[in-house]
Amino acid sequence: MARASAASGSKASRMSPDASMRIVVLTGKDSFTRVEHSRQLHAALIEKFGSVDRFEFDGASATLAQVMDELRSYGLLSQHKLIVIDNAEGFIGAEDRRRAMERYAANPQQESTLLMRAGTRWNPGKFDKLVEASGGAVIKCEPPNDKDAISWCGARAEKRHGAKLAAGAAELLVEKIGPDLARIDTELAKLATAAGEGKPISRALVTEFVGQSREEQAWGLQSVLIQKGAGAALVKLNELVRISGVADALIGWTIVDLLRKAHDAARLMDDGQNDFAIAKQLKLWGDAQALVCRAARALGSAGAAALLAESVRTDARTKSGFSSDSARTFEALVVTIGARIR
Repeated sequence: MARASAASGSKASRMSPDASMRIVVLTGKDSFTRVEHSRQLHAALIEKFGSVDRFEFDGASATLAQVMDELRSYGLLSQHKLIVIDNAEGFIGAEDRRRAMERYAANPQQESTLLMRAGTRWNPGKFDKLVEASGGAVIKCEPPNDKDAISWCGARAEKRHGAKLAAGAAELLVEKIGPDLARIDTELAKLATAAGEGKPISRALVTEFVGQSREEQAWGLQSVLIQKGAGAALVKLNELVRISGVADALIGWTIVDLLRKAHDAARLMDDGQNDFAIAKQLKLWGDAQALVCRAARALGSAGAAALLAESVRTDARTKSGFSSDSARTFEALVVTIGARIR
């Protein structure tokens, strides 16, 4: 079974575990995909074996002996066992456990299936190769891109919620909330109920029942940061990240975009241009004109350039995995920007 590469998020989402696999590893930050693959595997095992005993362990606290005992012992009531290890990166991190699991992967028990679920800190290595060589799979669970999420919407709406999407509805839904499959599924359930049995989900329903678009949410953070300072911006950031589930990539883009516009406006001010001319060149409309020019004056071209460079570095750290907590990293940047703008 070929391993899905990190760069192939859409392929990873299409790869599915089956009942022939004795070891399945699910890695990546998309918890919805991990849960869906787990359900698929459990259902496939039940279909093949009739009944399955399921045992779950937390990799952060489970001992090697506990896991191996369950893997190697026979079920009392069922023909097959499913052993699930969450936080698998913590379980296999110690060398003694890793070596023991490598030995097991080379010759897994046929009466048991091992499902290991890990986040973004899973380190591929010899264990992964042994899993694949024995007929198992290592599946990368990453959020899809917008195009794949749009395609997924139509199939999911019909299969799970018994509803069809009218033209443009899927595109608008993804535009508003991004390619977060868990959130999309929640919204589809709500929209299917609102549409009524046998009726399609229209763009008008999406507009009425789904919240602000990602661009509207982004401008909300930018305007709060300029108008109300770091304290209010931290509250808004927490709302976007922890409540609305806005992706790190959008938060990073939002902050970089604000400082890019402030820097461009400050340089145009240095050239003697007025606010109206600046707004026209930078395509700033409505409240954005006054707020961006206000930030540009407060920072100056040199100050805006320095913050822009810092924001780009911060955004890169969160995308490359060098930041262990993206939310905290962005909070620190927001405090720095707020202090200098005010």
